[in-house]
Amino acid sequence: MAKIKVDGIEIDIAPEATLLQAAEAAGAEVPRFCFHERLSVAGNCRMCLVEVKGGPPKPQASCAMAVKDLRPGPNGEAPEIFTKTPMVKRAREGVMEFLLINHPLDCPICDQGGECDLQDQAMAYGVDKSRFNLNKRAVEDKDIGPLVKTVMTRCIQCTRCVRFTAEVAGVGDLGLISRGEDVEITTYLETAMASELQGNVVDLCPVGALTSKPYEFTARPWELTKTESIDVMDALGSNIRVDTRGRETLRILPRVNEAVNEEWISDKTRHVVDGLKTQRLDRPYVRVNGKLRAASWGEAFATIAARVKTTGSKRIGFLAGGLASVEELFALKDLATSLGVASIDARFDGSALDPARGRASYLFNATVEGIDEADALLIIGSNPRMEAPVLNARIRKRWLKSKLAIGVIGDHADLTYAYHYLGSGSRSLEALVSGEIGFIETLKAAKKPLILLGEGAVCGADGAAVLGLAAKLAAIVEAVKDGWNGFSILHTNAARVGALDVGFVPGAGGLTATQMLQPGALDVIFLAGADEVDVPEGAFVVYLGTHGDKGAHRADVILAGSAYTEKSGTYVNTEGRVQLANRAAFPPGDAREDWAVLRALSGVLGAPLPYSSLSDIRASLYQRHPHLAEIGTILPGDPADVARLAELAGPVAGSALTSPVADFYLTNPIARASKTMATCSALAKTRALDAAE
Repeated sequence: MAKIKVDGIEIDIAPEATLLQAAEAAGAEVPRFCFHERLSVAGNCRMCLVEVKGGPPKPQASCAMAVKDLRPGPNGEAPEIFTKTPMVKRAREGVMEFLLINHPLDCPICDQGGECDLQDQAMAYGVDKSRFNLNKRAVEDKDIGPLVKTVMTRCIQCTRCVRFTAEVAGVGDLGLISRGEDVEITTYLETAMASELQGNVVDLCPVGALTSKPYEFTARPWELTKTESIDVMDALGSNIRVDTRGRETLRILPRVNEAVNEEWISDKTRHVVDGLKTQRLDRPYVRVNGKLRAASWGEAFATIAARVKTTGSKRIGFLAGGLASVEELFALKDLATSLGVASIDARFDGSALDPARGRASYLFNATVEGIDEADALLIIGSNPRMEAPVLNARIRKRWLKSKLAIGVIGDHADLTYAYHYLGSGSRSLEALVSGEIGFIETLKAAKKPLILLGEGAVCGADGAAVLGLAAKLAAIVEAVKDGWNGFSILHTNAARVGALDVGFVPGAGGLTATQMLQPGALDVIFLAGADEVDVPEGAFVVYLGTHGDKGAHRADVILAGSAYTEKSGTYVNTEGRVQLANRAAFPPGDAREDWAVLRALSGVLGAPLPYSSLSDIRASLYQRHPHLAEIGTILPGDPADVARLAELAGPVAGSALTSPVADFYLTNPIARASKTMATCSALAKTRALDAAE
């Protein structure tokens, strides 16, 4: 550690820290526009100027100078910097004056108003007049896609957006052209941005040059109620803030959580908002003479009860979808148990994962933060860029920092980083385990190898065998040892780990999801938000969900539930971290929270559940599954579980290990109801066709 004085306060700090970071550690406030902790240093806005004692007789850019670059005093005193001297004040006022020379000063019509760094710093360092009377420069706005609106005359060329797309997102979407006063930020050849993380440039932009196009002119920040919650668009569980006005959800922004999403979110997470109010189910429906008609809750429950009471428990099945909270899964399992139903499952994609094999068999055991420690990575049956873009950005960050050796078995896709392509199917994994592919030596040489399995690897005919082969490989390369468990499952559904934790899988004699969906297997099927399945004709279908999607179209009775922003629920992310989503709004019309619907239905079915409030259901949940009460923490799996998985290894059929996410923007009912996501999906397909040509 090095010693440095900031405004007379002596602190110890790492020599590699910048003067700006040292000043903040000492409690001094230093303004900045171009500097960002997660991006490379640009040093081009000059707003962070400080005075260095014994240095040049001019202010220094604190973001571009490290503590180790300072000289000690003549008698070995600690270097000293000042952040509040008259020199610094004049310098910052001069920089602000230059920044405002060409700025349009259109705060009343700018979407950034009230959240603008330039506004804040102009209040602190601006002056009430300008010495410049030349015409302001105007820059043509750019069309860079359906998500980001540009007003480039406001741009101060901080280049945060350029550095983000190049360094974090890993695409060459934005760049700087021309020089001097003519410099502009634009897309190359004026094409739309292609990254699944592009919406983050709106948060990074310190002025109103880049704003959210779908949110344009919608609301001012002081009109909104802000609620901290959890994202369910993928299994990462990104921390988000939901902004509402009245009963309407207007926007979603990221929250900082270093252990999960840092401060990024995907475009689907951010812009799925319009899907929350489109094609919503706001009341129960009952199918009469082949057509659905609106009904009361009592009528819907009576229709279900009449059918259930004439059907044997072995002919009834419960399927849960990918957006369900732990509370409703727990209540649904209890309802099935009270009815004597053993056919329950949340693995609607046919996954071979089973909680009976231990928690380590289905978690991302290395943890998201553990990616920063891995020194070799094998990806099997997954496309992290489509399945969890923020996690993929973390892999890229590790690759940039250490040139992480990466091998891929599965889709040969653009992951934004270089990798060794080892094959497309399960036979390639078999060959790797047997030593026929050289990448196994890279894994063996690594101190902390990470084996990442996607759901494309553990589903289908080869699912169990691939799971066993991966566990066998983990043993061969010592990916599981004291202090490190590199055997990691990347899920695609937010509800999957929570469902496995509470045991939402078939009981003794029960059918799996694949078996339930066979023609004639069941007479009554209850779908709890399960829209990604094809229910055979002849079965009586009860659908509990939020949107008029595939499940609702097939249903005989529809029960209107609540979306993730409209209920308080627990979600367990892919690494096993328990997180709490808070209610930000209320469901439309007569729709109710899912657990409450199940509790009311259980009474009509003659098997009332033993809880009547959310606190009651959580008390019962925590009693049976104590780790779910530890919000924000991870209960690690037993490494021995991975060793036992190797027993599943056997001959494979040679199936392709393809990612289940074919269209990133349309993976769930909320996304499919979103006009913004539909536009992005169409643009992505057009881009793919153009690339193929």
